[in-house]
Amino acid sequence: MQRTQSPLLVRLSRANPTSVFLATLAVVLVAFFAPGPVGGVLLLALAAGLSWLLATTWPVQAPQTRMIRLVMLTLLVAVALAKLL
Repeated sequence: MQRTQSPLLVRLSRANPTSVFLATLAVVLVAFFAPGPVGGVLLLALAAGLSWLLATTWPVQAPQTRMIRLVMLTLLVAVALAKLL
């Protein structure tokens, strides 16, 4: 049985990896240099998107990749919460 892919996932799979990296880097830098609550909310929004992507791709990832992604997501949420406080 084959799963149907959502149009968003198909679109993301066609995205240029360099462009995605640079856009994400820009959001992270803006969030780091923005005033406290604004930066924290931006980082939490990024963490929400990454957690959705992690949950969606979980079955096809190697256990080592899963662990690295969970650690990075945890660090991102920790920085976001520290920025909010």
